[in-house]
Amino acid sequence: MIRVLRSSVGLFALGLTLGVVWATAAMAMEPLPATPPVPKDNPQTKEKVNLGRQLFFDPRLSVTQTVSCNSCHNVMASGTDNRPTSFGVFGKKGGRSAPNVWNAAFLSVQFWDGRAASLEDQAKGPILNPVEMGMPNEAAVVALIDGIPGYREQFQRVFGGKNPVTYDNIAKAIAAYERTLVTPNSPFDQYKKGKKNAMSAQAIRGMKAVEELGCTTCHSGPNFAGPAMKTGEGFYQAFPMFPGSEYEKKYHLTDDKGRYEVTKNKNDMNHWRVPTWRNVALTAPYFHNGSVATLEEAVRVMGKTQLDKNLDDKTVADIVAFLNSLTGQFPAQTMPVLPPTPNTTTLPEAGR
Repeated sequence: MIRVLRSSVGLFALGLTLGVVWATAAMAMEPLPATPPVPKDNPQTKEKVNLGRQLFFDPRLSVTQTVSCNSCHNVMASGTDNRPTSFGVFGKKGGRSAPNVWNAAFLSVQFWDGRAASLEDQAKGPILNPVEMGMPNEAAVVALIDGIPGYREQFQRVFGGKNPVTYDNIAKAIAAYERTLVTPNSPFDQYKKGKKNAMSAQAIRGMKAVEELGCTTCHSGPNFAGPAMKTGEGFYQAFPMFPGSEYEKKYHLTDDKGRYEVTKNKNDMNHWRVPTWRNVALTAPYFHNGSVATLEEAVRVMGKTQLDKNLDDKTVADIVAFLNSLTGQFPAQTMPVLPPTPNTTTLPEAGR
């Protein structure tokens, strides 16, 4: 929050600061690139992407063989499961809302708290998480995948070497597939590229409102998730920035300590990786705990908790119209045919 300074020097400095903020915000509202960055140690290939797609959809990566990556990050729809928090193996329930997998490849860190430095790191987490997919250890995952002939053959073609089925390579294949999950050419993108009738007048008003209010100080860049940063370096903000509003208690916003749970640094208390606005109209319910059911209410909550402003209904409606203009074009997804296990099962307790 920029406080008004009484001296003429202070007012001049304030004007410069506001000018920089508004100019930066305007420059930061950019079209989404067609492709995300790709790490040198995990180049994209068609065969690797196809392998990753199979693994992403395969529930055999969970201990009950009932939960896949797609169970919580549904790429046939919004990229989430549209639940407040997701269900994992044995009906266990997680503590945070599933982040959107669409355009996650543009983020510099993964998970709400930024604890994974890359898509590869992120892919390793849920498989072993006892609440999510519940596999006991990396060795069990490798043994399961290596025991499926179709997977073993594909890993050999994609990665080569004497023992190509490794936990790292499983994560690399899933990450390669996830880097294809990009939704360009939204009405906003088209507008920015010169098609001025791509956005409605209301959406344009909303775009100007988020600039003038200061929302794009945090939600900047092509992914509206913060400035470009190196892989592994996160852009975090306090939520709420202005504590004590009615929303904090109503929606339990501070029950989860966020980034602090990773670092144990008091400065990270209730800090979170800034989430993307891309396709946000499709990913209700909102926030790290999925506590807010509608986008309209989420905008009101953000106005009060982050800007200390009570937004009027017209402003909220305009901002929601703008956020809807960030819904991109989803590349067609097809359910893969998974490698079979002829004459046997991979489920350990079957028949016992």
